[in-house]
Amino acid sequence: MSYMHILPGIRIIDLALYFEKEKILALSDFHLGYEEALNKQGVLIPRFQFIETLERLEKIFTGLDIKQVIINGDLKYEFGMISQTEWRDTSKLLDFISERCKNIVLIKGNHDTILGPIADKKGIKLVDFYETNSAIFIHGHKLVRIKSGKTLVIGHEHPAIGLRSNLRIEHYKCFLKGKFSKQDLIVMPSFNLVTEGGNILKEKLLSPYLKNIGTFEVYVVGEKDKNNKNVFYFGKIGNLI
Repeated sequence: MSYMHILPGIRIIDLALYFEKEKILALSDFHLGYEEALNKQGVLIPRFQFIETLERLEKIFTGLDIKQVIINGDLKYEFGMISQTEWRDTSKLLDFISERCKNIVLIKGNHDTILGPIADKKGIKLVDFYETNSAIFIHGHKLVRIKSGKTLVIGHEHPAIGLRSNLRIEHYKCFLKGKFSKQDLIVMPSFNLVTEGGNILKEKLLSPYLKNIGTFEVYVVGEKDKNNKNVFYFGKIGNLI
């Protein structure tokens, strides 16, 4: 699988980030249970997300030496409950990851209000933020006061970009790179495969970490073919609007 460095020592690999020196794989915003929530609202879509998520993760894990996996918030979708689908799929996903890496950290997102029982059952640490030698991982829905010069990595925003082809607009998930209080900031796309996310060129931004968005750089995750995800550098958002 192809990759691109977004910062020295930090690779974009499909929808994940790999920190080469620390051998950390970061993932964000699975929103497991989203399809069931749509079904309850009367939106009938096939439930393909979980199987495709595991297939995509397997390709990311292949060939990497991974010592730790960080899930940067919103593992599940429902706010005030754990649905049967969420309980089953989050348990299976965590088992899938733990078979490949025992050291897992869960960061609490705004959708993870009652994720604790699942984390406790699996013996996995659930935290508001997590600091490594090179980076600080924060979900991104609220500001966390941290004094550090390290790279900030957030999720929450679900960044995507709309590209026009004739009369159609195709949306692609993307990473963003910019600054927050003079620190490097990376925004991760959602690993939810049902929806591409919010078009950063059109929609209102959600995270308080995103200021002066026009100066942020865009890295689009696209398909070379079914089995190979390519990363494309699109330059600054201000030049795309």
